[in-house]
Amino acid sequence: MNLDLTGKTAIVCGSTQGLGYASAVELALLGATVVLMARNEVRLQEKVKTLDTKYGQKHSYLVADFDEPHNVKQAMDGFIAAGNTAQILVNNTGGPAGGTALEASPEAFLKAFNSHLICNQYLAQALVPGMKANCFGRIINIISISVKQPIPGLGVSNTIRAAVASWSKTLASELGPFGITVNNVLPGFTKTARAAYVVEKKAADTQRTTEIVLQEMMQEIPARRFGLPEEFGATVAFLSSPAAAYINGINLPVDGGRTSCL
Repeated sequence: MNLDLTGKTAIVCGSTQGLGYASAVELALLGATVVLMARNEVRLQEKVKTLDTKYGQKHSYLVADFDEPHNVKQAMDGFIAAGNTAQILVNNTGGPAGGTALEASPEAFLKAFNSHLICNQYLAQALVPGMKANCFGRIINIISISVKQPIPGLGVSNTIRAAVASWSKTLASELGPFGITVNNVLPGFTKTARAAYVVEKKAADTQRTTEIVLQEMMQEIPARRFGLPEEFGATVAFLSSPAAAYINGINLPVDGGRTSCL
């Protein structure tokens, strides 16, 4: 199986923590040169030093605020203008705040649309010409199981994640003839700081202990445990590899079997 990513460059968004960082780690282990992209430069400087360099990679970072799409575009334009390119793009942005769809303001939908879909669009438009020139490209979007099964209380997120999934499927058809695949990876409960926050908030809201809430959540998962960040990152790395060249346009849950629909 060809998992070799040496000579390939991967831009990983939202990569100073959680699933973005886990994906960057696994990509580097397969030989990719990784460009971390996030808003906090101090954390970027710290995290880029931790990535594996056994293949001689020189990892780097870009500072960009995904709440400001033009800031993302400016950072990417500068990257391309300096003569750089990337064959792998991992789109990843923090989810919108919770709440019902009906109660959400139009501004909340617009903000989430800009942070997710518009930023993704800017990045894809900047990088796809280089991918076409190399006859190799991977665009992987970290979104949510809500594209298969909407999650109660996440009205804005459900809506915007579905838009990203539709955008991704459309791109998969457009870019497939050029050796470029576009896929979505859908995380379930994973051991991250975000998951810990969800458990603690649910415990506080229901006046129960975190242990009880955690056990209840794990009972929803056939695997009876939360996933590990490296398990999720390995999925992203595999889809980025030459071995995954014929996988295109899919929504892949990494959730221990929790999603009940097909």
